[in-house]
Amino acid sequence: MIIILLLPSPSSCHGHGWRRDPSLLPNPFSQLCEPSERASCPQQCSPEHTQRSPASSGSVKHAMTATEKILARASEKGQLVPGENVWVKADILMTHDVCGPGTIGIFKKEFGQNAKVWDREKVVLIPDHYIFTADERANRNVDILREFALEQDIKYFYDIKDLSNFKANPDYKGVCHVALAQEGHCRPGEVLFGTDSHTCNAGAFGQFATGIGNTDAGFIMGTGKLLIKVPPTLRFVLDGEMPKHLLAKDLILQIIGEISVAGATYRAMEFVGTAVDAMTMEDRMTLCNMVVEAGGKNGVVPADSTTFKYLEGKTTVPYQPVASDAEASFLQEYRFDVSKLEPVVAKPHSPDNRGLARECKDVKIDRVYIGSCTGGKTEDFLAAAQLMATSGQTVKVPTFLVPATQKVWLDLYTLPVPGADGMTCAEVFSKAGCDTPAAPSCAACLGGPRDTYARMNEAQVCVSTTNRNFPGRMGNKDAQIYLASPYTAAASALTGFVTDPREFL
Repeated sequence: MIIILLLPSPSSCHGHGWRRDPSLLPNPFSQLCEPSERASCPQQCSPEHTQRSPASSGSVKHAMTATEKILARASEKGQLVPGENVWVKADILMTHDVCGPGTIGIFKKEFGQNAKVWDREKVVLIPDHYIFTADERANRNVDILREFALEQDIKYFYDIKDLSNFKANPDYKGVCHVALAQEGHCRPGEVLFGTDSHTCNAGAFGQFATGIGNTDAGFIMGTGKLLIKVPPTLRFVLDGEMPKHLLAKDLILQIIGEISVAGATYRAMEFVGTAVDAMTMEDRMTLCNMVVEAGGKNGVVPADSTTFKYLEGKTTVPYQPVASDAEASFLQEYRFDVSKLEPVVAKPHSPDNRGLARECKDVKIDRVYIGSCTGGKTEDFLAAAQLMATSGQTVKVPTFLVPATQKVWLDLYTLPVPGADGMTCAEVFSKAGCDTPAAPSCAACLGGPRDTYARMNEAQVCVSTTNRNFPGRMGNKDAQIYLASPYTAAASALTGFVTDPREFL
């Protein structure tokens, strides 16, 4: 059951209008001094704050959404409304091997060859995309990150040198979005920018996290700030008890199918409700990870005891969680009774091409891929392994397994699968005939060089736990990708067809 509530426009509530489509932001370097001057006058390279006098009538209470509150704090404003452009202080800037070299090049061009980053402890460098390949250009990208980290004395550089044995690299983590969470870089109330569209994954921690381009990232490297247009918020209320055959991936595919890939363009997507309250942090990450597939600027789940418990032992940095005010204005509110939903897939070639898994039972497949920031977390593999163990069957098609991080890889070999007589995921997968879990990385999710593990080099049909199924996304431009939950992926592997997991659960 889905109920859509059309709420009043923020302009009618606050007397401050905003456009539905974001306008182009000013050139971030337009207020800077000339390149030759920047190294000698760094104070001129930061945007100036405008001092405001308090209203003569005294302070006025203004209800805000969680996203507005985070940006207000980061911009040192008392209140914000959608459509405002504000200079926002970054708490973390993340970049990886694909975009890092470009970001570094822009930073040096605009701030000087000898310039220093604004904060060596707030820049996080994570090689993860094109790692285990013989491609010289891909390997050179990691070298550039390493050289920059040494030059800048970057505290958090998760390096890899020995490509033949990832376990020989203790600093190497794997997929940036999962690594950011596991290493304690995701904290409630903070602002995280990353040169990857799925940076919105970190919104699961109750923070503002969004993907940016190399130019914006280069600017942040030098100043620690970025000009942001405050997005309006869409609220998604997910109530009810999750059926045993559903996972968070089903919910976000349901939502994207409902509002389309353009339905949240430059909007914040906030997730609340009893179903969200009951979710683990990895479930919440799955929800927030794919908001960009609906065009969203960011996703956010209010921080709670589940969040705080996850962060124990991961960070010593103090943080301040926020939540939307009861009177906050939302652009729209969508309500879902999750107990009424069924397993779904996103058919080729768009994340909003939603279909019920049971209606695609005649689609013959060639392979299954379980991995990525969206579907390669520990709980994703536990779910897939549990279904396979329950079935007692073996896979009918090649089934590739790519843990997101070294920690996830270790979990596959140490954590017992519920209901599997003490077997680990690795043991269950081996018994079912799956491929041996690969080295942690993004692997085939973004295609990559032709020697990338599990890359689709032929026009085959694949059920995948990844987040995008555009033509060529995983390699061959004629390949067909069905996005699905780990349950549906595992069930499909056992039959050789797109399969509703209820056949095995």
